[in-house]
Amino acid sequence: MTPTKQHHLHVLLLLLICSSSIVVAAKHNTAVLCHPDQASSLLQLKQSFIDVDAKLASWRAGSDCCHWEGVTCDRDSGRVISLDLGGFNLMSRHLHPAIFNLTSLRNLSLAHNDFGTATLPTHGFEQLPNIIHLNFSSTSFFGQFPVGIARLKNLATLDFSDNFDLYLQEPNFQTFMANLSYLRELRLDAVDISTSGSNWSIVLADSVPQLQILSLFLCGMSGPIHHSFSRLRSLTIINLRNNERLTGKVPEFFVEFSSLRILDISGCSFRGQFPTKIILMKSLRVIDLSESPKLSVCLPDFPVGNNLEVLNLAGTTLSCDIRSSLTNLKSLKNLGLSTSEVSMELSLIIGSLANLTVLDLSDCNFSGSIPSTVGNLVQLEDLNLGGCNLSGQIPKSLFALPALKSLTLSSNQLSGALEDIPAPLYSPLRYIHLDQNELTGAIPKSFFHLNHLKYLHLDSNRFTSTITLSSFWRLKSLSSLRLSNNLLSIVDEEDNIVTSLPNINDLELASCNLTKIPRALTYLDRVEYLDLSNNQIHGFIPSWVWENWKDQLQILNLSHNMFTSLERSPFLVDMPYLFTLDLSYNRLEGSIPIPIILHLSSVFISSYIKVVLDYSNNNFSSILPDFGKYVKNVTYLNLSNNKLNGHVSSSICSASKLSVMDLSYNNFRGLIPSCLIGSGNLKILKLRENQFQGMLPKDIREGCKFQTIDLNGNQIEGKIPRSLSNCQDLELLDVGNNQILGSFPSWLGVLPQLRVLVLRSNQLNGSIWDIKGDCTINKYFSSLQILDLASNNFSGNLPKGWFHKLKAMMENVSDEGQVLGHETDSRSGFYQDTVTITFKGLDLSFIRILSTFNAIDFSNNSFEGHVPESIGRLVSLR
Repeated sequence: MTPTKQHHLHVLLLLLICSSSIVVAAKHNTAVLCHPDQASSLLQLKQSFIDVDAKLASWRAGSDCCHWEGVTCDRDSGRVISLDLGGFNLMSRHLHPAIFNLTSLRNLSLAHNDFGTATLPTHGFEQLPNIIHLNFSSTSFFGQFPVGIARLKNLATLDFSDNFDLYLQEPNFQTFMANLSYLRELRLDAVDISTSGSNWSIVLADSVPQLQILSLFLCGMSGPIHHSFSRLRSLTIINLRNNERLTGKVPEFFVEFSSLRILDISGCSFRGQFPTKIILMKSLRVIDLSESPKLSVCLPDFPVGNNLEVLNLAGTTLSCDIRSSLTNLKSLKNLGLSTSEVSMELSLIIGSLANLTVLDLSDCNFSGSIPSTVGNLVQLEDLNLGGCNLSGQIPKSLFALPALKSLTLSSNQLSGALEDIPAPLYSPLRYIHLDQNELTGAIPKSFFHLNHLKYLHLDSNRFTSTITLSSFWRLKSLSSLRLSNNLLSIVDEEDNIVTSLPNINDLELASCNLTKIPRALTYLDRVEYLDLSNNQIHGFIPSWVWENWKDQLQILNLSHNMFTSLERSPFLVDMPYLFTLDLSYNRLEGSIPIPIILHLSSVFISSYIKVVLDYSNNNFSSILPDFGKYVKNVTYLNLSNNKLNGHVSSSICSASKLSVMDLSYNNFRGLIPSCLIGSGNLKILKLRENQFQGMLPKDIREGCKFQTIDLNGNQIEGKIPRSLSNCQDLELLDVGNNQILGSFPSWLGVLPQLRVLVLRSNQLNGSIWDIKGDCTINKYFSSLQILDLASNNFSGNLPKGWFHKLKAMMENVSDEGQVLGHETDSRSGFYQDTVTITFKGLDLSFIRILSTFNAIDFSNNSFEGHVPESIGRLVSLR
C-alpha cells in the first residue's frame, strides 16, 4: 500500500473513531436529560421551602434537573433516583405532595431541615416502592407515623430519629415493622413507640432478622428484653439509651453478637450484675452503661491488645476494685466513672491511661489536690473533675495541656488565685467551668485572649476586682458568661460599645454590683438566659427586654433589685419560649405581666421543661381577671406579698400542670375555686392572709398530691373534709385563724408524713381523744412536730395515751436538723414551708421550719384535769 493510501486509511479510521465517540457522547447526554415531569415536581417542592442558604439556587426551570444540587438521575430513564437535601437548612410548614411523584426514588433524605411541627401525610409514601434509604431525621415533624412507610418493602435504611413529636400508635410498632424484612438500619430515636409495651424486642426478632444497626434512644420502651432478641446476630450497634422503663437483667446473649461494636444501654432501669463476658468481647469498641444506679459492674483484668475505646460507667455501682483493670486499656480514649464508688486514687487513674481524650470522674468523691501528673495527658480534650471534693490550687500544667478543649472543675473546694494561661492565643480551650469553688484574686488577663472560648463559668467563687463588661466582648466565640456571686464589680462603659459583639445566649451577672441594665444588652439579639438578680438596679424594666428577645428568651431573672415599674406596664407579653420569669423582691407596681407561652405539645418537652413565674414580694396591684387561662403550662406560680385583690376565677382550673401556687398575703376574696383543692393535682397551695370565704370541697380525689396546704388567716367556714386523708404525702396543714367548725379531725392521724398541724383560732370543739377504733394504730400522728390547737373550744381531759403516739417528739435529736420544704420547679429548686407560732403573746413567724423544731400549743381552750405525765416523754419539747 502506498503512503498516501495508508495515510487516507488512517484518517478515515480516525474519523470513524471520533464520530462513534460523538454518537456515544450524544446518546449519553440525551440519556441523562431530566424527565420533564420530574423537573416539574422538584420545582413545586422548591416553592414549598424557604431556602435560607440558597442551596437550591441551581434548581431553575429550563435547566437539566439531573445536574441540580442534591439530585441524582437514572442514566437511562432520566428519572430521579436520589434526592438528598440533608442539612440544606430548608424551612417549610408542610411536606409538599409533589415529592411523591418521584416514584423511581431509591434514596430520599430531608434530614436536618425544619418542618416546624408539620404532620406527615397519611398517604403518599406508598407511591415510592423502590425506596431503599429513607432519612427524615431532625425534621421536627409531628403526629402519627405514616402507615404508607410500612409498605416500603425494599427499605434497607430507615432513619426518623430526633423527631420528638412523632409517635407510632395506629399502626403500632408490630404492624409497622411486619413487612420491612430487608431492613438493615433502624433509627427511631425519640419517636414514641410506647404503645408496643414490652413486645418491641419480639417484633424486631420476627420482622428484621438481618438488622445491623438499631438505635431506639428515648422511645418509651418497657419491660425486659425478650430472649428472641438473641436471633439478631448481625447487630453491630445497639443504642437503647434513656428508656427508663426497660427493666430486668442485661441479657448474657449479647455476647453471641460477634460483630457488636457499640452497646449503649445508659439511662435505663436494668438491674443486677452486668455480664463480665460482654465487657471482654473482642469486637466491642464502645460500652456505655451510665446512669444505671441499679446495675452492678465488675471490671475484669483486660487482656493485652484490648481494643475498647469508650467505657462509660458513670452512675453505676462498681462492685470490685478497678486498680488492675485499667492497665491494659491502651486504646481507651474515653473513660467515664462519674458518681461511681471509685476505690483508687486520682493519680493512679491518670497514670494508667496516657492516651485518653475524654476523662469524666465527676462526683467521685476524691480528696486532696489535683495531681501535677495531669499535665502528662497530652491528648486530653475533655476533663471533668466536678464535685470531687478536691482542694488546693489548680496546677498550672492543667491549662497548658495542648489539646484541652473543655475543663470542668465545678463544685470543689479549690482555692487560691489563677495563674495566667501560657500562649492563650493558641489555646484550644472552648469550655471553662470553675464555678462553685473558693478561688480568689482577679480573673487572669490571659482569659480575655482565648480566641476559641465559648463558655466561661466562674460564678460562686471569691474573685475580686473591678472589671469592664466590654473586656469579655473581645471573645468573639463566647456564648455563655457566668460571673454571678463573686466579689466582682462589673462596670458598663456606655461610651465604649464594641460594634461587633459575640453571640451571647447565656449571661449571668447576679450579685455583680450593677446599678443599671448594661447598655450593651440592647445589642445582643440571641439571649436565651439572663440573670441580673441581687444587684441594685433601679428604675423601670425596659420594653426592649420583651421585644428584642421575644423569639429566644427562656430564662429571665431580675429578682432582688430595686425596679419600680415596667415600661408600658403590659398585662400580657408575647414570649413564646420563656419558661422562667422571676421578678420577685423588687418594688414593682401596676399590673403583673404574664408571658404568652407556646403550647408545649410534645410529651418529651412538656415532661422536661417546667414553667416558673415568680412575682412575689412586690407592690403589684392588678392582674388579668381570667389569668388562669394564660398559665396552662405553668408549674410554679408565686404571687405572694403583693397588693392584688378581687376574685380568683375558675379559669385557674385550666392550669392543670400547676404544682406550686402561692397567693398568700394579698387581698383576694370570694370562694376558693374547688378545683384547687378538689382535683388534688397541686403539691403546694398557699392562700394565707387573704379574704377567701366559703367551705372547702368535700371530695378530694384519691392519689391527691398535696404536701402543703396553708389557708391561715382567711374566712373559711364549715368542716375540714375527711377526704384529706387521701393526701398521703401531706406534711403541713395550716387552717388557723378561720371559722372552721366541728370536732378534732382525728382521722388526720393516719397521714404518715404529717409534720405540722395548725388549727388555732377556729370554732372547733369537743375532745381531742376521738380515735374510736383507731386508738390501737401505732403510727398515729407519728411524724407530727408542730401541733397548734390554741384558741378553740376543745374540752375534756387530755388523755395520757394520746401523747404516746407522738413519736417524732420523743426523739432527742442533737444535730441542726433539715429544713422542712419540698423540691420544686422554681429557680432555687426548693420551696420552704413557713409557720407562725404564738410564744408569750407574740406571733413569731418561722420562714424556715427545721426538723428539730417542735412545739405544742393547747392554750385558750376548755381542757380539764391534770396535765398527763406522758407529756414528759416528748423530750424534743425541752
